[in-house]
Amino acid sequence: MTTGSCIGISTMKPCCRILTKISDSSMVRVLSRSSYSSSIHRHRYYRCKNTKIVGYIHVTNLNRRDFSIIDSNWVHSRNFSTDFCVRIGSVRPRVVSLIPNVASNFRNQSTSVDSNVNDKSFENIFIQTSLNAKPLLCEEIETRDQRKLEEDDGSTVNLDYNLNDLSEDKVERELSEIEKEAWELLRSSVVTYCGNPVGTVAANDPAENQPLNYDQVFIRDFVPSALAFLLNGEGEIVKNFLLHTLQLQSWEKTVDCYSPGQGLMPASFKVRTVALDGSNEAFEEVLDPDFGESAIGRVAPVDSGLWWIILLRAYGKLTGDYSLQDRVDVQTGIRLILKLCLTDGFDMFPSLLVTDGSCMIDRRMGIHGHPLEIQALFYSALRCSREMLIVNDTTSSLVAAVSNRLSALLFHMREYYWVNMKKINEIYRYKTEEYSTDAVNKFNIYPEQIPSWLVDWISEEGGYFIGNLQPAHMDFRFFTLGNLWAIVSSLGTTRQNEGILNLIDAKWDDIIGQMPLKICFPALEGEEWRIITGCDPKNTPWSYHNGGSWPTLLWQFTLACIKMGRSDLAQKAVDLAEKRLNADKWPEYYDTRNGKFIGKQSRLMQTWTIAGFLTSKMLLKNPEKASLLFWEEDFEILQNCVCLLNKSGKRKCSRFAARSKTLV
Repeated sequence: MTTGSCIGISTMKPCCRILTKISDSSMVRVLSRSSYSSSIHRHRYYRCKNTKIVGYIHVTNLNRRDFSIIDSNWVHSRNFSTDFCVRIGSVRPRVVSLIPNVASNFRNQSTSVDSNVNDKSFENIFIQTSLNAKPLLCEEIETRDQRKLEEDDGSTVNLDYNLNDLSEDKVERELSEIEKEAWELLRSSVVTYCGNPVGTVAANDPAENQPLNYDQVFIRDFVPSALAFLLNGEGEIVKNFLLHTLQLQSWEKTVDCYSPGQGLMPASFKVRTVALDGSNEAFEEVLDPDFGESAIGRVAPVDSGLWWIILLRAYGKLTGDYSLQDRVDVQTGIRLILKLCLTDGFDMFPSLLVTDGSCMIDRRMGIHGHPLEIQALFYSALRCSREMLIVNDTTSSLVAAVSNRLSALLFHMREYYWVNMKKINEIYRYKTEEYSTDAVNKFNIYPEQIPSWLVDWISEEGGYFIGNLQPAHMDFRFFTLGNLWAIVSSLGTTRQNEGILNLIDAKWDDIIGQMPLKICFPALEGEEWRIITGCDPKNTPWSYHNGGSWPTLLWQFTLACIKMGRSDLAQKAVDLAEKRLNADKWPEYYDTRNGKFIGKQSRLMQTWTIAGFLTSKMLLKNPEKASLLFWEEDFEILQNCVCLLNKSGKRKCSRFAARSKTLV
């Protein structure tokens, strides 16, 4: 390794600077990855009561291991540094940041997860220096406006985001009073870290005495907030969020069943303030992630990494700043998520196998197996990754695996998850116990599984993707999020997408009612509710996840309608929600079959309810921006060879069968 002098520039912009010594004349270990047994990612910051940043100290934690690629030309870090912003009496300290920065030619460097993640070079990051143990002094920059770190081809990020940028000046002047209030509430929910906004809390009701985990920043919950800010021209908070959650991503390979798997994104994080080294005068803030170890049911979030990838693409599309997704640490984060999702296992389906409670429906609701919501998000994340991954010799195999999985998943979902009146009649006439490669009833579905409500409920001109498919089991419930996202991502064909909106239009009172939109239909009741939910008192019939109405789904409904040229449906739903949300204090969800009552345990001032409403309004005003957030049919995916068993028992290339599904 070349030992020339090289001091990296941190992408985490410090508040001020301090004198720091280098204890080794040749190199200093700067970063090491934290043990997640403590569940605390060691970034520290303390904010004074007068909201003025008083200090920032960059220190070393020898119990942490980090990603590094050491090369004679460049050094890059994921910024898994231990950062302290400290208040010590009335003294304002200075700060030095020792995080190396990637050089501008990183596109030409090997960034393969497979080739590097287990290398010894991944264990440590070193700063090369010829200072011979002399103190490293970084000058203090006098004013906040002057404190701007040097950027190298956009690879450094300015996280010194002024909260004044979240001002009313950036919002269109012709806002209604309800929209103005919504923006005020959204801005009041912003969480800061080191003086920079990094997300929004789940709910911000000042009258709530038991916040539980609603005072945390959830990845899935922040997505509509992020889109609202992006559509309003405020991208910095989203960039901060993407980078900070990337730092929290698990990189540990462990055999401990209570530790997060490598590549897993946390469900949420919270900024906690604790005393520094037992002192009463020095404090620090900690980013404390939750990988499911504190969640109800202790289930790891499957959808967090998928939403993170989707939001990363949206950030590039809406801001035009693609340098963020081209960074080596971001590219590596994408690959780790993909590697976690594409890991070989016992499952034979191209759909993703997950457990109950691993997504937006985070309680026991009988969605374990291959729930539609996860498959639609998985398909979207794969499409996003194929767009954003830098293709080189070391990533070509991963890109090929993504393309193959996309084709297989697309065919599987369109063929086996889609139901309309014609398909239900076919299932009604299924033969069972078919043991052969030419079986029609491949999953041994018994016709008696067709529920009585479905025969009369489904419309002649509509259809939808069922909630789940497993051996001898089809969950015929209509899950709104999965079906809407199937439209947005083009997981469904054009006719299927139209059929979903036709069904919603025909069954408006059931799915929209007095408050859009029903999370699923119908609700589990009676003995079925007791067995499947475990007598969950929160998921009683037509409440919460068991048939409750969730206003946050409004933005996804709007996006799907704009894509299919049905903006009138979206406008109708938005107008309906606008009549009540403000008066009802922006609740989390609504109860009863038609969404008449505020949810019995619904939190008020729910942030993603507010953000979903604002995002819907802005999408309807700017449909051209909506087109940046959805996907059209990709015929390259259809042209990939999807090998399936034919009736003769031999394998054939079914690219034509897959292509034909676009016409169904």
